[in-house]
Parts: sequence; structure tokens; C-alpha cells
Amino acid sequence: MRTFLLCLILALNTKNSSAQGSLYFPSKSINAVWDSVSPASLGWCTNYADTLSNFLDSSDTKGFIILKDGKIAYEKYFGTFTQDSLWYWASAGKTITSLLIGVAQDEGLLNIMDTSSTYLGTGWTNCTPAQEEKITIRNQLTMTSGIDDNVTDLNCTTPSCLNYLADPGTRWAYHNAMYLLLQNVIENASGVSYNSYTTTKLKSKTGMIGFWLDGTYYSRPRDMARFGLMILNNGIWDTDTVLNDQTYFQQMIQPSQSINESYGYLWWLNGYNSYMLPQSQFVFSGEIIPNAPADVYCGLGKNDQKLYIVPSQNMVIIRMGDPSGIPVFALSNYDNELWARINQFVCTSVSTTEINAPTKLKLFPNPANKYITITNSTSNNFLIFDSYGKSINVFRDSNNRIDISNLSSGMYFITDGFKSEKLIVE
Repeated sequence: MRTFLLCLILALNTKNSSAQGSLYFPSKSINAVWDSVSPASLGWCTNYADTLSNFLDSSDTKGFIILKDGKIAYEKYFGTFTQDSLWYWASAGKTITSLLIGVAQDEGLLNIMDTSSTYLGTGWTNCTPAQEEKITIRNQLTMTSGIDDNVTDLNCTTPSCLNYLADPGTRWAYHNAMYLLLQNVIENASGVSYNSYTTTKLKSKTGMIGFWLDGTYYSRPRDMARFGLMILNNGIWDTDTVLNDQTYFQQMIQPSQSINESYGYLWWLNGYNSYMLPQSQFVFSGEIIPNAPADVYCGLGKNDQKLYIVPSQNMVIIRMGDPSGIPVFALSNYDNELWARINQFVCTSVSTTEINAPTKLKLFPNPANKYITITNSTSNNFLIFDSYGKSINVFRDSNNRIDISNLSSGMYFITDGFKSEKLIVE
């Protein structure tokens, strides 16, 4: 039903996904004055501004921005971090690569249905030639390459690290090397460096600054906000089009396969019935961020780098900073807890889901060394993550206990997909 409604909305409004009027765009000048609008004039609940600020500060945020209709409605920096400080996007930067693949296809430099070997050369994996030939650029975009993700270094792009596990398109697995190699695809297709291609096709058209270093994008918070504003406007910055191909744009932000329906072309999608987590094959029921509006789509990065696009509210929200301390994997309770505070502040927001109070799993005992019992979850299936983000599936036994006797001593996180908590194993 949601997919039908989304398609209907897109058909009625193909130029601009914004639902509430025209968007403002600041000039492209590096020192541009960015127009602002006061939260009070928007009817927001300003008595919750301190609640949001305190939460951001306590969760080691460095920079946080809310754009409303393109104008800055809320901007906050913490500690020594300033408006002009640079920070990394981590995997939120995958959204840039997703867009630039579309731009390269629009220019006729590639087709996402092409086999990746066309641009990476034969032997770019450790697969047989027949297995390698089946992997396409689209498989890389959708994390369905079939390359084995059970490796020590998911960033390793040398052939010896890239081994066959399944046929492309039959398995979803969040494999960072597949993403990193998309940058090589663009370089080989365009004949210029990835930094140069980004500058020409994106930065020069939006006024963004920033650079790629070892596959990761670095910029100021306002540059991420600029990117988000252009995305909110369907790939158009004011009157300057970054991506012409609206078919690709809409495919980018809709489910790209049926295995993990909350994943598009390197974008995470809210509002769907199930989702998967990085480094796991477990499928969770529900939305990735229950407290957020159903139409939100996101760039999510390590240590809680966040880029949220909210078409129904004409909003872009970004968060840069250190890890929040709430589970150390890309999707976490931090998103839901952050959105609980955003909804209190932006109290005119309309979400299709009930605003849930932040909750944690209740574990007993904790610390533990043999078994734990969870008293506030109806699920029988759980995921336990170690400090490196590796996960295992665990289940309740007939005595309502979860066996943790095989875990080494240390700190873990356990989640049922909606609530989580730290677990100390003695």
C-alpha cells in the first residue's frame, strides 16, 4: 500500500518532492550567508529546544542542523567544533556515490546493468570468470554482489579478499569493498579522479566544499546540508540540475530488491515492513526508525553520522560527531532516540507511526557469564554485537533464557530490532 501511495505522489509531482512550497537555496559562495527561520515562527515547541540540545551534547554530537524549506531552522555546534570545522561522513557518503553513478549513467559513461568487469577489468575478484561476469554495477549499488562478507577486513578491495559466496542478486550483505569499488568504476568510466568528478558534477553546482580521502568524504556540516537540500529537490540545486534522470533518482530512494526492502541504491529507507542490519543475515520486522516519518530516507554512517531527508516536511536534518555510545553499528537505537527529541521540538511534524518513548532492553543479570533473561521484549530472536560490529543470532530457550556462555569476556550490545542494551560478559 505504501509503495502504491508513493508512486502516486511521484506521478503527481515529478519535479519536486517537496510537499509544502518552494525551497530556498543559498548562494554557491564559500562564505555564503544562509537564510534562517526561527522555530517559533514555524510553530515549533521551542520549550523542547534545550531537551534536544542536551541530548545532542550528551551523545557526543559535534554539529547538528535542521533545514526547513531550505532555510536553517536550527543549528548547533558543541565543544571546539565550529561551523567551519571539517568532519567525515563515513558511510553516509555512500549517498554521494549513489548519486554520481546516476550522473555517470546519465552522461552515457556507464549503465548500471553493465557487468562490473567492464570498468574494473577481469580478475578484480577471486571468483571464477563465469561468477565474476554476473556481478553488475547495480549489484554493487544494492549490496547484492554475492561476494563473501565474512572476512576480516570489509574494506579490502584486492582480489584475494573478494570471494564467491552466492549468485548475485540472491543475497543481501553490507559489504563496504563493493561500495569502494564503485569509485573505481566512475574513475575508469570517466577517465578522471574521483575527487575531480565529484568537484565537476556535484560541488561546482551546489557550492559544497570537501574532499575524498581513502574512500571517505570530509566536509563541513553545512556542506552535508547542501547535499541534502539538493537531494530533497530531486537532484536539482535551485535552477542547476545535478541529475537529469528522474527514473534513476526515484529508483535510488525506493526498495532496490526484496531481500532487504529498507535499502535502495546505497540509501536506507524508512517506512517499510522489514529491514536487515550490516554484518547480519537476520531480517527484523518493522521500520528502521519507528519514531521518524515513514517517508524519511537516510545516509547513515559509522559513529552516528546522519543525513535524513524528510520530503513530507520539507526538511533536511544532519548530525556529525563522535559515536553516541548507543550500539556501534550503522542502524541503532540512537536514530530512534534522536527522532523522539526531534519530534518533541518540531512538534508540528506528522509521522505515520506513533512516537515511541526511548526504551532499552531489561537484562537480568547484567553483568552475566552463562545466561541472561530479557523481561520487556516479546521477541524470541535477538542479535548480539561485539565492539567491532560483528553479530551473532541468539534465541530464548524453553526456560526463557539466552545462552551467552560461548561469549568471551567484554562489552556487547544486544537488540531485538527495536530496543537494545549494553551487555557485560564476565
